Amino acid sequence: MYKLSANAPLIMGILNVTEDSFYDGGRYTSEEAVRRRAAQILAEGGDIIDIGAMSTRPDAMEIPEEEEKTRIVQAVRCIREDFPDAVLSVDTYRANVAEAAVEAGADIINDISGGTFDPEMIPTIGRLQVPYVLMHTPAKPAEMQQHTEYNDLLGEMLQFFGKQIALLHRHAVHDIILDPGFGFGKTLEQNYFLMKNLEVFSELGYPLLVGISRKSMIYKLLGTTPEHALNGTTVLNTVALMKGANILRVHDVREAVEVRKILSLPKKSK
Repeated sequence: MYKLSANAPLIMGILNVTEDSFYDGGRYTSEEAVRRRAAQILAEGGDIIDIGAMSTRPDAMEIPEEEEKTRIVQAVRCIREDFPDAVLSVDTYRANVAEAAVEAGADIINDISGGTFDPEMIPTIGRLQVPYVLMHTPAKPAEMQQHTEYNDLLGEMLQFFGKQIALLHRHAVHDIILDPGFGFGKTLEQNYFLMKNLEVFSELGYPLLVGISRKSMIYKLLGTTPEHALNGTTVLNTVALMKGANILRVHDVREAVEVRKILSLPKKSK
């Protein structure tokens, strides 16, 4: 059973087997393309491959569960054939998809809902005993940007994490990764407020995952597009690591690995 070790920052490369993800939708829908992308992530130094079969961009609509499950299982199996030792994460908020993914060979479940969209997710993770990414979002993607009103953003998020961690513990789940959910039910200003205060979440005592790769908080601020948001992504990934992030979830693995390498240089010369 895979156990997460985040002593050094880890790089999680994104592999979306979707038609409509905001940046790379449609690129990796064939088995050949999936294998090629997995090979690229690993060759560039990625530690984890995160596979998603349903877009969770703002305003994205759900696809049928069986369609998501079929896409996920096929992707996990074909990557496992080529890379039996690769660490595979699956991005889903459906318990049945999570179970099928782990049976097919996935190691980690990455749930944008933190167990709130499917009441069977946390009990299922308890049975599967795999690492679990607990993310914060106030609503499903189709309506999450209509729910950006908070009286105390940090306080409400910490309360959410505390409640869900306690629920996970009741189901004997202790290998937990926290994700603040940048872009999920947050305004541009709120996203940067969270980045400024990122170290607060590390105080909960769990590894921290940050996923801001080419998101609108970057390209809208800079007046550009996702295709031209790599430089801004690299800047924010640098900030995130300096503020205690343990995992970076990225489209551009090589650039994130370079950030990690530069920041890992000794602070003092001999």
